[in-house]
Amino acid sequence: MITRKALARRTFLRGMGTAVALPLLDAMVPAFASAAPGKPPVRMAFVYVPNGIDMRNWNPDYEGRLTQLPRILKPLEPYKDDILLLGNLTHNTGRALLDGAGDHGRCCGSYLTGIQVKKSTTDIKAGVSMDQIVAREIGGQTRFPSLELGLEDARQSGDCDSGYSCAYTNNLAWRSETQPLPPILDPRALFEHLFGNGVVLSPEARVRQARYRRSILDFVTEDTRKLESGLGPTDKRKLEEYLGSIREVERQIEKAEKDNAQIDPHMEKPYGVPADFAEHFKLMTDMITIAFQADQTRVLTFLVTHEGTSRAYREIGISDGHHPLTHHRNQADLMEKVAQINSYHMKQFAAWVEKLKATKEGDGSLLDNSMIVYGAGLSDGNRHLHDDLPTLIVGRGGNYIKTGRRVVYRKETPMCNLFLTMMDRMGVHMEHFGDATGQLQGLDLA
Repeated sequence: MITRKALARRTFLRGMGTAVALPLLDAMVPAFASAAPGKPPVRMAFVYVPNGIDMRNWNPDYEGRLTQLPRILKPLEPYKDDILLLGNLTHNTGRALLDGAGDHGRCCGSYLTGIQVKKSTTDIKAGVSMDQIVAREIGGQTRFPSLELGLEDARQSGDCDSGYSCAYTNNLAWRSETQPLPPILDPRALFEHLFGNGVVLSPEARVRQARYRRSILDFVTEDTRKLESGLGPTDKRKLEEYLGSIREVERQIEKAEKDNAQIDPHMEKPYGVPADFAEHFKLMTDMITIAFQADQTRVLTFLVTHEGTSRAYREIGISDGHHPLTHHRNQADLMEKVAQINSYHMKQFAAWVEKLKATKEGDGSLLDNSMIVYGAGLSDGNRHLHDDLPTLIVGRGGNYIKTGRRVVYRKETPMCNLFLTMMDRMGVHMEHFGDATGQLQGLDLA
């Protein structure tokens, strides 16, 4: 007879203000699980890139099964069977219909809300974003209803000139019409949010703490030993790999903090942010992977850099600001630099896709159980176009999305049709959202 008691799915390793959630283990599936297997949860994420995309190097010249990918999408070539590339989705609410906060503010502020954002020197108004609608419904099943992350703050980079402008260009997620949810930018702050006691330390306090800091895993050693004693060899290996990934993230954060302290201990940017864009991106997505593995959250927004950013990418030899470059006026040399920046962003994203695909979960991978939208609120950044927005989905959403294809819809098809469909997949059924005219057909396997 099999009498073992199943390990609770929301088991934590605890110790000294630390709570480390666990990935899905075989021990969490009840005995005789083959008769009633537990299904991993579906995660929904949005990765937003600013200033539009060089669409000449994004859109393939064909529909149907994905074969050769265009230049910007080339880093995803090994994973083209995990991609659904969508064409002709439009955000009419990003256009200047009545009033607004400028194209960059409107396209970002309306991206997940589907609402025409308002411009005012005294107030802001957008709408409840679809990620927060989902978080309200299913967020009680996880430690964090949602996570909001980013890599840059417009107020620190000097890319916005007023409160309302910053509110729109800096935020994807909106809890209410007037309350955006600012993204976490600092890897240390995110790490402490996921595993610590929630206390945010000042840069000076972190310098003092670094002298005697121990790994959070040191604080849960006793709980780890107790847990391991009852696990089988497969679960022990899973646990070792998972805890190893947490320790590696710690190491990378500590390295960034030491590097920044050597540059300037009083620097204005968040203390633990690596100077290198690729390192920063990897740190944040490594922690997203850990959060998804441990079912800490199922809803996430990731603002790669804020809308309208003038960030330079000297690491790839581009000293010009991103936003000014997108107003290239069809000059070939400037357009080439935009394509290089777009490709550089995609290269970082593809590395994260690789990690998700390599992370086993149930009978598949973490990627199989996710639907991650990568895209922008503008297509052509030179002309500020809001139609045929660059949009792709990676992951099958728990064997729901039929990937490996390019689907082109009728022109002016609302982006909100996609969001309505994704909400439905997450178990949140709505008749209307934004300017949606119905669910988006052609996504599922049916």
